[in-house]
Amino acid sequence: EVDMAKIRFIKENLTVEVPDGTTILKAAKSIGAPQGDRCGGVCACSTCHVYVLEGFNNTSEIEDEEFDILDKAFDVRSTSRLGCQAKVHGDIAVEISDESFQAFLDEHPNDKEAAHKLRGK
Repeated sequence: EVDMAKIRFIKENLTVEVPDGTTILKAAKSIGAPQGDRCGGVCACSTCHVYVLEGFNNTSEIEDEEFDILDKAFDVRSTSRLGCQAKVHGDIAVEISDESFQAFLDEHPNDKEAAHKLRGK
């Protein structure tokens, strides 16, 4: 039996249950949450930047490579993570950063209206 974790995307009012060890980015993609991933999720940009609002200790440890990329992100906070690197090991709540949301809009121009509706804008 696989342990499951719940991820809540606060601004979009979306919740998804994923197998333990799934990345935040993979979870976002699985339910259509508007999270950017310009580099394809290989820790080469900061467009999947999120804030872990609840359950930060339920994410994998931050490695040096992720710290280096977060240095290039906008509005970095103590709970910032890259969605492509942070694996969940329990329930968490996240906020997709404005930087990541904008990257999603840039990457998916046909989904702009739906993404804004999700965010209540």
